[in-house]
Amino acid sequence: MLAPWLLDALIDRALDEDLAGGDLTTEACVDEGAQAVGRAVARKLLVACGGSVFLRVFKRVDPTVEGEVHVAEGTEVETDAVLWTVRGPARALLSAERVALNLAQRMSGVATTARRYVEALPEGSPVRITDTRKTTPGLRALERYAVRVGGAHNHRDSLGSAVLIKDNHIVAAGGISTAIARARGRAPHTSRVEVEVDSLAQLEEAIGAGADVILLDNFGTEDIQVAVARVQSLEQGRPLLEASGGITLERIRELAEAGVDLISVGALTHSAKAADISLDLALS
Repeated sequence: MLAPWLLDALIDRALDEDLAGGDLTTEACVDEGAQAVGRAVARKLLVACGGSVFLRVFKRVDPTVEGEVHVAEGTEVETDAVLWTVRGPARALLSAERVALNLAQRMSGVATTARRYVEALPEGSPVRITDTRKTTPGLRALERYAVRVGGAHNHRDSLGSAVLIKDNHIVAAGGISTAIARARGRAPHTSRVEVEVDSLAQLEEAIGAGADVILLDNFGTEDIQVAVARVQSLEQGRPLLEASGGITLERIRELAEAGVDLISVGALTHSAKAADISLDLALS
């Protein structure tokens, strides 16, 4: 997910948004010595994700807070399931509550969404559902971790981790063949070269230029079937085919059955709804 010091830095930035001016309500209403227990409860069916992050937030506010995880990451739980418990000074639990819930709700929401897309694949399908870089700024590592917890896979981590020649790169480079040739000359020998195409004519050019992976952007199912048949007709050097662009849950089965290798879904992160989790507090 994240190295501990990087996770702490992320959490501290989030806490600073909420606590830079203190917690006026808690400090005014709650005795300094009061002790409490808080139980994180699922209010709707969800895939649990982010337990360690949830507990870490409380630790950053007060190191004396103790926590417990009740369900393993990736477990699908029913309504009213207790996910995690924290115990310690009531003031600390109240001050950390919103940040802890914001992160855990976001992560569990992404994991739940990813699980639904994976479940939409035909049974035994080798097709990979992957995320994209359409993530919340600052939270990419947490969201990509949540995608994996949900059973899907990650695409490239950042602009520096893989070559993906998109439509604007093609325009700026002067064409698909030129862009691929230049990428081959500069990219590490360990890196595949992927190129985005938006027509069957561009598919042919990408094949001829030796692309390792071809992203079929906003292709209809019939054109995807044509593209798959064309690639399967190659005697050697078959590129992987990735379907992308406005992918909905309802299309997953037909795209998988059409024969692509990968289906990338921006909605895993950019449209995932936060899971409904609340913190029930009681004095101890």
